[in-house]
Amino acid sequence: MIMNTKYTFKALLCGISIWAGMSLGLTSCESYLDVDSYFYDQTNIDSIFQSKVRVNEYINGIATILPDESKLFTSSYFPFGMGSDECFASWADDYGKNEKDPYRHAAMALLLGDETPQSANYNNWGSFYKGIRKANIVLTRISECKDLSDMERRDYTGRTYFLRGYFYFSLLRQYGPVPIVPDKPFDADTPSDEASIERSTYDECIDYICSDMEKAAEFLPDSRTQQFQYIASKGAALAVMSRLRLYAASPWYNGNTRYADWKTADGRNFISQNNDNSKWGVAAVAAKRIIDMGKYALFTTARTERTQELPSNISQAGFPDGAGNIDPYASYKSLFDGSVNAELVPEYIYYCNAIVKENSPQWLATPTALGGANGINLCMDLIDSYKMIDGYDIHHSSANYPYPDASHAGDPIDIAYRVSDGYTVNGNVAKVDAYREPRFYATIGYNHCIWPGTSYVGNDPVTNVEVTYYSDGNAGPLPEYPDNYNRTGYTLRKYINQEDNMKGSCRAKTFAVFRYAEILLNYVEALNELEGSYTDEATGITVTRNTEEIKKYFNMIRYRAGMPGITDAELNSRDDMREAIKQERKVEFALEGLRYHDLRRWGDADAAYNTKIIGWNTKARVNNRTGFYTRTIWDSERIQKRVFTQKMYFFPIPQTTLDHNAKLVQNPGW
Repeated sequence: MIMNTKYTFKALLCGISIWAGMSLGLTSCESYLDVDSYFYDQTNIDSIFQSKVRVNEYINGIATILPDESKLFTSSYFPFGMGSDECFASWADDYGKNEKDPYRHAAMALLLGDETPQSANYNNWGSFYKGIRKANIVLTRISECKDLSDMERRDYTGRTYFLRGYFYFSLLRQYGPVPIVPDKPFDADTPSDEASIERSTYDECIDYICSDMEKAAEFLPDSRTQQFQYIASKGAALAVMSRLRLYAASPWYNGNTRYADWKTADGRNFISQNNDNSKWGVAAVAAKRIIDMGKYALFTTARTERTQELPSNISQAGFPDGAGNIDPYASYKSLFDGSVNAELVPEYIYYCNAIVKENSPQWLATPTALGGANGINLCMDLIDSYKMIDGYDIHHSSANYPYPDASHAGDPIDIAYRVSDGYTVNGNVAKVDAYREPRFYATIGYNHCIWPGTSYVGNDPVTNVEVTYYSDGNAGPLPEYPDNYNRTGYTLRKYINQEDNMKGSCRAKTFAVFRYAEILLNYVEALNELEGSYTDEATGITVTRNTEEIKKYFNMIRYRAGMPGITDAELNSRDDMREAIKQERKVEFALEGLRYHDLRRWGDADAAYNTKIIGWNTKARVNNRTGFYTRTIWDSERIQKRVFTQKMYFFPIPQTTLDHNAKLVQNPGW
């Protein structure tokens, strides 16, 4: 009888995708199926709930299944960093030589059209359902632990609801609608046809995850002590809801007729075919709840005598009514480069320790000659999105700060100027990279940019280096690494501190998974799209397209960046305001992993990806400055041949998962 039970259970584990999460391993049936280990694991679980110490350890273990979201460009979980239209990778070892592995970063497979259900890059299905199963065990059995105080029980329960919801959230943003597993785990002798579960609709998934986050918010504290600062608080749960409700209201998931034929077995649409404008009201309320907590604020650093003067068209009032008393560069840069301890940053809502050195954004962006991989290439479309210092678009720049025409693009500015304490634009910098908004200098590495790297102590010439991307410059290709060089002439410096040096040391970093700036822009976007008014019965909050509210919170983002506020003309046009919001999100959240999802929820991914990659002509030599500063289409190499079709809005479900569950249907187009 025992053998039969084990046989039935093994068949179940192989026969339904969600049982992959129930297993002890992660993905392959052959590798994770050890039935004897499962029953042994169940015996151990029985002992867990005899001690609050063990329960806490078990919950912490569930959290380790979640990906390290600071690994934006090297994560084996998500392609959101290198899979956006902002950049591409160029640190593969054997471009064009190894047909089986022509690029190193798996996210490039999706961008180049090589992702298939069989390849299963970023296969998170099994591991995330494993986390869900473990969370369900805690939620159904935590009452058995008798030495928990009421406060501890609330906290442990809240943490577990948060984790379960976050696993579903992670599945949803990668695969779209997914199966919702019963809260009580299946018994080992459950017949496979009963254990097989169809995918829920997108809206059902949203509601279920938000229900978990509501429960988490009810139980979790408003804040954590420094010792436990990386554990989710109430604000983190509400932030997940804010992002999810914004996704659900957005055009791709709200009345998208492209998915009219994608239905459940009983004929319900996986993606709602009715454009429900009230979803924007729900999204606005979700963001407003966080604002009304009064706990979070945009981080700012005080202006000093070394802060660049503001142009006359930018409000000189004190923040948040202007930028007169802050240093915009330092206020933004400090969020990412480790200059300020996390507990001192009121903008962080949910965050984690970030990796430094190898496989970190710092290492990937740093030129090979300075000990890095020299492999993050930023696309000109992102660069062009940064405004001039007075807030004018580069295509409509002012007489005070003109953007140069093509014939003078590479002319050096000759006279250096200071942006902030510790950041100077030197005289060799080209006019195209001069007098741009502060977020440009906080985020972008460009030709003739200075890399301080002050932590290094030694004789190697690796501090205060003026980096150049000419073919014979110090960031050009090296003989031993001929393919590891920057193609476009722009790289990422957002996460690099003045001290960071690959041959010295790097500052400890914090990566903000959710920060308050996102909540403000979520709120503004939802208000802008809302028609009429919406009242949330549970909270009593009423929201409308109130232009004063939009102006207030949108301008907070602008002023912190040292930019002018929104104009009345933009405010009074829903379409103009929509474009302004998209532009602001593109720059404010550049290279933080949000752009990937924004493009999809707006339905803008097709246009964004199906454009040629443009950069400078980095094949030009130092003595050909004019040739270097020539806008060049980069499409001769495999890594630059991006493709995008509608099916790429979602990842394919791994074929091995589909083979074992007849009720599970593949995402459209795959």
